Amino acid sequence: MKDKPAQPDDLILTEVNERVATLTLNQPQKLNALSPQMEFQAIEVLKKWSVDPNVGAVVVTGAGRGFCVGGDISKMGKENGDLLAGSTLEQHVDGLRQEQELSWLLYNMPKVTIAAVNGPAMGAGLGICLACDLRICSDKSKFGAAYASVGLGGDFGTSWLLAQYVGGPKAKELFFLSSIIDAAEAHRIGLVNQVVRQEDFQARVTEVAAHIAHGAQTSFRYMKANINLSATADFRTMLDREAETHLRCGMTEDFKEGVQAFLEKRPPKFPGR
Repeated sequence: MKDKPAQPDDLILTEVNERVATLTLNQPQKLNALSPQMEFQAIEVLKKWSVDPNVGAVVVTGAGRGFCVGGDISKMGKENGDLLAGSTLEQHVDGLRQEQELSWLLYNMPKVTIAAVNGPAMGAGLGICLACDLRICSDKSKFGAAYASVGLGGDFGTSWLLAQYVGGPKAKELFFLSSIIDAAEAHRIGLVNQVVRQEDFQARVTEVAAHIAHGAQTSFRYMKANINLSATADFRTMLDREAETHLRCGMTEDFKEGVQAFLEKRPPKFPGR
């Protein structure tokens, strides 16, 4: 069901259907360039979905032919080319930190997040894409850091996420050269999980999201948290953590159903608890 009736000028569109929550960035005339208002609306929706038991998976996508091209460059530095006009540096830093909660929520919320990349994902849009747990992209999509082209340094987690996924040397290349890569190259270097033909793209996103939404939710929660923790923790810490979370999952109704389904040689029907 729709969270609210969609309006033509809504910055984001939201829908929850069959346990799949979809957040659509809705500035198609600007390839979904970001604004603080759009980001803060998205943040509030994600906070709500993160604790909603009726949401089993979260899909983020863009309206029209783009995913998100990052910040709206047409609104940057209008006053004598000064990006920080009107406030102190500290006020701007505080503001950007608040906006970047969008990436943090997608990366850290206890639900599986899926970027459905239908077109260009650039700059902060790349960060939002990479902050999701899974990335399914159309064969028409493109990816790039883009910051060096306008003399900026990178935000929305792009430097950390790129280094995690493709390694430091490749991350530096993408940043320094402002390289724009296509879907096939993004898949080759490990930036995306799946590349799907444009005509099959939406069906595949729906299929994967439905699979996640009706899966073992407690297992997904701890799998996500453990893999995220492994980026900064040592092996012993992860072994100790897995001992706790593995057995916690064994206390769920999902575990009981999974075992019973295995014994009966049928697909499981997880209750999600």
